[in-house]
Amino acid sequence: MADIDTLEKDITAALGAAADEAALEAVRVAALGKKGSISELLKTLGTMSPDERKTRGAAINALKDRVTEALTARRESLKEAELTRRLAAEKLDVTLPLRPSPLETGRIHPVSQVIDEVTAIFADLGFAVAEGPDIETDYYNFTALNFPVGHPARAMHDTFFLNGTRDGEPLLLRTHTSPVQIRTMEKQKPPIRVIIPGKTYRVDSDQTHTPMFHQVEGLVLEEGIHVGHLKWIVIEFAKAFFETDHVEMRFRPSFFPFTEPSMEVDIRREGNKWMEILGCGMVHPNVIRNGGLDPDKVQGFAWGMGIDRIAMLKYGMPDLRPFFDADIRWLNHYGFRPLDLPTLVGGLSS
Repeated sequence: MADIDTLEKDITAALGAAADEAALEAVRVAALGKKGSISELLKTLGTMSPDERKTRGAAINALKDRVTEALTARRESLKEAELTRRLAAEKLDVTLPLRPSPLETGRIHPVSQVIDEVTAIFADLGFAVAEGPDIETDYYNFTALNFPVGHPARAMHDTFFLNGTRDGEPLLLRTHTSPVQIRTMEKQKPPIRVIIPGKTYRVDSDQTHTPMFHQVEGLVLEEGIHVGHLKWIVIEFAKAFFETDHVEMRFRPSFFPFTEPSMEVDIRREGNKWMEILGCGMVHPNVIRNGGLDPDKVQGFAWGMGIDRIAMLKYGMPDLRPFFDADIRWLNHYGFRPLDLPTLVGGLSS
């Protein structure tokens, strides 16, 4: 039986040296697996006499039972040691405050917020949202909007021209959202009531201008439209947007190739200071004609305003450039909570 005693000592030593579950499993397979050392001993019983088999078999089975018990005990010991280690390493201070959720720390950019506010206001007035491409042709950006080739007004837009053409027309980054007026007229019959929020591009950069900025265009086309309708829409928008029952505004004559008459609209700030917030006017007959409609049958008005500018005015932002700096500190200060969706019932900026 010396071989059994020696084998038991070797297995016991291996069990004691097993530092984890994987090592312990290796010891079990080496002893009790199909080709394990104890299993190999059991295979030798078939060559023995009945008396030897009885004595030898009992000794081997006793060894197997002791090894199985030792394996179980060692496994429990390793589990307790691992639990002790984890309890020491994974301490949790239950007195610490909870980390804020993404809904608390995330912020909506003021431009996105103001676009939602403007959309909510005009949706209540029966307007749909229209969109168009950022890369436009010279025709849609200028010619169809009554900018004749070589007209000085084209130079006012400081255009980013691109290489290549589309349908023979030069390509450019749109300088205003007005091209969508023509695209809308080509696709939709009057009555038309749409707003057109989107990005626009001009070669300009200072405290109140950036090469890429945001505008929202408005267009109304149907029979019997006049300047009075235009003024009412603009005034009602300003009262809703600034969330006040009274907004002091003034309409000044101006010039835009795509409207006639044309006006710029100012809003009174503190004291006697005025700030221009949008341009507007009655849609020029040539523009209506270029949109495939008859200016003798339908009339309309349009307006356009800088979303960034009215955001600065409403929320007291002194400089336009941080809008595009991706500074998390600025966004935490001026941004809006993700679920504070603007509604006319609950408040636009609550």
